[in-house]
Amino acid sequence: MERAEESRLMSQSQGKIVLLAPLTGPVVPLAEVPDPVFAGGMFGDGIGIDPLEGRLSAPCAGIVTHLARTGHAVTLQTPEGVELLLHIGIDTVELEGRGFTAKVAQGAHVRAGELLIEFDQDYVARHAPSLVSVVAIANGDAFEVIERAPGGLVKAGETPLLALRRKGVAQGGEPAPVDGVAVTEAHRDIVLSQAGGLHARPAARARDAVRGLDARVYVHYDGRQANVESVVALMGLGAGEGAAVRVHGAGPDAARAVDAVARELLREVHGELEETPARMRSPAPRQPETTTGMPLDPNTLAGVCAAPGIAVGTLTRWDDAEFDPPEIATGTPAAESRLLDRALAAVDAELNTTVRDASQRGAVGEAGIFAVHRVLLEDPTLVDAARDLISLGKSAGFAWRSAIREQIAVLTNVEDLLLAERAADLRDIEKRVLRALGYANHVARTLPQEAVLAAVEFTPSDLASLDRERVAALVMAGGGATSHAAIIARQFGIPALVAVGDALLAIADGTQVVVDASAGRLEYAPTALELERAQLERQRLAGVREANRRTSQQAATTSDGRRIEVAANIATLDDARAAVENGADAVGLLRTELLFIHREAAPSVDEHRDSYQAVVDALGGRTAIIRTLDVGADKEVPYLTLPPEVNPALGLRGIRLAQLRPELLDDQLRGLLAVQPHGAVRILLPMVTDANELVRLRKRIDDFAHAAGRKEPIEVGVMIEVPSAALLADQLARQADFLSIGTNDLTQYTLAMDRCQPDLAAQADGLHPAVLRLIDATTQGAAKHGKWVGVCGALAGDPVAVPLLIGLGVTELSVDPVAVPGIKARVRRLDYPLCRQRAQDVLSLDSAQAVRAASREIWPLD
Repeated sequence: MERAEESRLMSQSQGKIVLLAPLTGPVVPLAEVPDPVFAGGMFGDGIGIDPLEGRLSAPCAGIVTHLARTGHAVTLQTPEGVELLLHIGIDTVELEGRGFTAKVAQGAHVRAGELLIEFDQDYVARHAPSLVSVVAIANGDAFEVIERAPGGLVKAGETPLLALRRKGVAQGGEPAPVDGVAVTEAHRDIVLSQAGGLHARPAARARDAVRGLDARVYVHYDGRQANVESVVALMGLGAGEGAAVRVHGAGPDAARAVDAVARELLREVHGELEETPARMRSPAPRQPETTTGMPLDPNTLAGVCAAPGIAVGTLTRWDDAEFDPPEIATGTPAAESRLLDRALAAVDAELNTTVRDASQRGAVGEAGIFAVHRVLLEDPTLVDAARDLISLGKSAGFAWRSAIREQIAVLTNVEDLLLAERAADLRDIEKRVLRALGYANHVARTLPQEAVLAAVEFTPSDLASLDRERVAALVMAGGGATSHAAIIARQFGIPALVAVGDALLAIADGTQVVVDASAGRLEYAPTALELERAQLERQRLAGVREANRRTSQQAATTSDGRRIEVAANIATLDDARAAVENGADAVGLLRTELLFIHREAAPSVDEHRDSYQAVVDALGGRTAIIRTLDVGADKEVPYLTLPPEVNPALGLRGIRLAQLRPELLDDQLRGLLAVQPHGAVRILLPMVTDANELVRLRKRIDDFAHAAGRKEPIEVGVMIEVPSAALLADQLARQADFLSIGTNDLTQYTLAMDRCQPDLAAQADGLHPAVLRLIDATTQGAAKHGKWVGVCGALAGDPVAVPLLIGLGVTELSVDPVAVPGIKARVRRLDYPLCRQRAQDVLSLDSAQAVRAASREIWPLD
């Protein structure tokens, strides 16, 4: 063992990185590994071993960067930056951890030959397709295999298995020179084009991009610099959208590290769980325009609408009492440091639970906000500063508060408003950690009914703990419409005003107020007339909602007898129950992405079946259209190990990803086919572009059904979300059982406007005549083969669009569960012949605005 290690060190000094065998057994060439994913090198170059002993050892020193939840695989990072995937057996993830015992924890530093995982050979051999295990180089773009064991038997911890060399390194082991000079420093000047600039999410990606690289990287902006290791320091630069920054690196890997950071800072990521995409998904209304010199009405304050709506209630102070931890520690610095570590770990676990729960509810924006809080919690700028103060004899609480507030002061002073608003996130984690340290407890508040909560600014954790049944509205003296608190208020459906100013703090607690968030106004101590007007409007809207709710279980039929199915778009079991309560005729779209994201491995066949079966059982006999996975490089799915894409909207999405990773779709299809009763589920395929793709997928579905012994056919539909699919609808309808139009994507692809871009939000309107003509082409193509067409995009829930969609031949509208009663009521007041005539008329109009104006004139809203 000592001789092997000696030889390995000598080789490394010559530029080679030698990996010892992690298992004892005969070598299997990678091309002969009985799994096409490994054999094809999708996880990187490497080698296989057929193990004779149930022990997996470290092939070298390194850090355990990932340990599979099921214990069947581990990833190591060597001191040189090599990322090694060690995978025991084939398809062993399906064993759900049975037969595996991990001997190390994620994050552990291990020595060469150290035991990583023990496994029961007999059990795994009986329950998995093969015991052949794989050692793969996950970052083969940086390292190449230059030698490998020739074959025969290798012994764990002793036999050299692979020799690697960093790409671009010459034979003698020195960096390949450029013009005769070894590169040890590099820099690159870039302009930040991402909306929001250098905010938390791209900063976190940049930090992760340099892990494993031997280089120190800094970002320079406006005479200041920040270490890329610190997300807080990067945000503190205040580099907003359009800022010109320099990325500078020093060290052996400087050039690669600088390129990696620049790539992440320039990369556009659509649908990312962060402040900018969340703002894009729920655009904040602009501050209402006021005439210069026109004073506000008496007892009225102006603010910025963060979430629309009207409320009448009692102003109630929410601001917490100031935490005041003692400055001087009562224990030793080591003891205080341990207290801080435990508090940070407790808060991290709490945030992890919050992220998971929000994801399961489908609250993607909320999940993203708290995921960023986890990144901030471990930031070295904060933690190291707190430890420095602890070493000077300060208490853990005082040190943490001081470190946080120093960074809050930095962010508050930057000129970019979006970055300045991130100070609220730091205030949030300040309070969380202080509570975990026991310096202050958040006292449960008993709120009055119809409470209008007032604060200088709310933090996301404030809103997560609210009794929403008692909260009528939120008003803030500060904050902004793009703050995380504003985003969550919109998701909760609570009217909210921000940036009201310090005058808000002068209003006495308990004052009756009227909040017209849509108009950006707060009226305090309203007159009897103002109060009556607000109450009447609230009552009118509530009465309409109640009348619609009472008839929601009835069918939606136009005045002349044409039946329109109004279904629900759902993502969770709770959504399914809400759909039934609101009178949905069916589920028109079950998004299955939440089953794939925020987990460490893909769901098994049984997990798929159980998840869909629970939804079907909750529907009480209603059918469910279930869309197969529509995740890709723009979603947080770490186990997919997909390369970054310049434009994910045009990349590996929907069935394109399924073609690259067929096992993901195959497991999902098997789970869908197992749901009982067999007529309860229809399959919907996303991102289909032509009939050939559909034919291939239908054959796979039929083969799986035959293998499962299923005799009843299963209906298969196609999402119409790209122009090619709409134009070829007649060909698709020949093979499909139904077509479902995703107007969100169809609009962005037709108009070449990113639907997540706030500056284009008003123009990216699904009622644009070009989009309507594609919908018309879809219904006509489907009619040639007697197939029905539904709409599951946002346009289906737009009351202005409903008459036109019905007039174009759509017979199913799938909307959010809470919108079902209102859409059904809208349908019942329509006359189909009129809808048909007017829908054809608007196809000749020249803009979405003209279409909307015409629709409102013909079919006025309530």
